[in-house]
Amino acid sequence: MKSGGAPRRLEGLAFVAPFLLLYGVVLIWPLLMGIGISFHRADLFGAREWIGLGNYATALADPVVHQAIGNTLLLALLIVPPLTALALLLALALNRATRGAAVFRGIFFSSSVLSVTIVTLIWRFILTPDAGLLAVAADALGREPLPFLSDQALVIPAIAITTIWWSLGFPIMLFLAGLQQVPADVYEAAALDRAGRWTTFRHITLPAIRRTLLLVVMLQTVGQLQLFGQAQLLTGGGPGGGARTIVLAIFEVAFGRWERGYATALAEILFAMILVVTLLQYWLVTRREDAG
Repeated sequence: MKSGGAPRRLEGLAFVAPFLLLYGVVLIWPLLMGIGISFHRADLFGAREWIGLGNYATALADPVVHQAIGNTLLLALLIVPPLTALALLLALALNRATRGAAVFRGIFFSSSVLSVTIVTLIWRFILTPDAGLLAVAADALGREPLPFLSDQALVIPAIAITTIWWSLGFPIMLFLAGLQQVPADVYEAAALDRAGRWTTFRHITLPAIRRTLLLVVMLQTVGQLQLFGQAQLLTGGGPGGGARTIVLAIFEVAFGRWERGYATALAEILFAMILVVTLLQYWLVTRREDAG
């Protein structure tokens, strides 16, 4: 038995080696290179000067970065919980083997296949205060159109609504996949015990899809912390930086000011944010499961 262990391990390593090599080249090596560049004053033309933690000190003192991080966290807070709850409710409603449910599943998923450019064009047509659909509706009701894209108090909610509409399809599909794994006889037993809908959802459905719920929350959190296209195409980060996200700030620093070292430091800060938030979410959920 022992003599055959080493060849089997070598065979397993041979199967996973191509993936590990590709993973290292595409993800691990750029990450390490980025960490190295973040300690330099570097531009897009290859010039470098070692400055240690200078870029990170500049970022910690930069009010633009503070605003961008605040906007990013606020957008994630406005998007992830409503998106998760709405996707779960729609998945519960569409978890039926009927032709109508199949049609609506396709309708809700269709927005997810659109590019961010098309999505922002659609919502600019809806939100533009002078000729958008909402402006026309407000005029018909005799009210002043709201400046969704030019008011700092409205631009973040407008981007959040746009993103929820765009991102709804994929979480619905994940929840449907989880719901279809719940045995039907469990629901039949609950019905025989005269359990109500809320009791059934709380004690049967929710525990059964807890892992799917965690997956949706983590995926959406990671995605929304990297939000870029909606803010850049809808308002360019304005007005007054009110819609500038951290990724948009990185883009402006790297390709507007050509400060590659500083932009890379901001990217590493974003990476640390995503890592901390996702690990915290996972820890909270697993702790609750262990306590239960």
